[in-house]
Amino acid sequence: MSATELAALAGLLADRTRAEFCLALLDGRAWTVGELAARAGVAPATASEHLDRLVAGGLLVQRRQGRHRYVCLAGPEAAELVETLAGQAGTGTARPRGLRAARASAALAGARTCYDHLAGRLGVAVTGAMVRRGLLDLTGGCALTGVGLEWLTGPVGVAPELLRATRRPMARVCLDWTERRPHLAGVAGARLCSRAFERGWVRRIGSGRAVRVTPEGAAALVDLLGLDATEWAEVR
Repeated sequence: MSATELAALAGLLADRTRAEFCLALLDGRAWTVGELAARAGVAPATASEHLDRLVAGGLLVQRRQGRHRYVCLAGPEAAELVETLAGQAGTGTARPRGLRAARASAALAGARTCYDHLAGRLGVAVTGAMVRRGLLDLTGGCALTGVGLEWLTGPVGVAPELLRATRRPMARVCLDWTERRPHLAGVAGARLCSRAFERGWVRRIGSGRAVRVTPEGAAALVDLLGLDATEWAEVR
């Protein structure tokens, strides 16, 4: 990548509206232009112009369904870039204004999705427990151990074929922008997150990224990872 290309990429996020769009899309879902416009408080025409730039720059991809235009992050690499920049920028350190904003901020800090894996206190606690139990090795990088693979395809219930034939790393860590500690990403993080939703261990709070641990999920955390309740009780 040349200096010109790097500057162009940085310029894509050097705008509050475009940055707001990318943060919203970290929930891993496709949004319509109207939904993103409402989220950022701009006119649909303005939103469309900004989205055109993000699509052309490779951060987003789009598809049309009927009269609607849907956009989402281009993939895990784009999501990693946005999350990493959010961490470097210190996102979440400013004190939220108003009770509603404070509650939303607390919910995000407690438990949320980061594209397709778990983040916040919940994600960090799960990752730490996996390391302590020898399921994940963070020595000199990030690797799912043999025991970890058996755990993921056994008690957690991930189909082995879902872990094969992918260019994406099996396991990697993201720096969590609220906890400033790592949470699990990669294929393993994504499959663990999807199973948590499938088995009803976590549920979304409204339409955003924040999630809540269900009673079934609380029991699973204890059973599968032996988590100390103080590590995750705040996100129930």
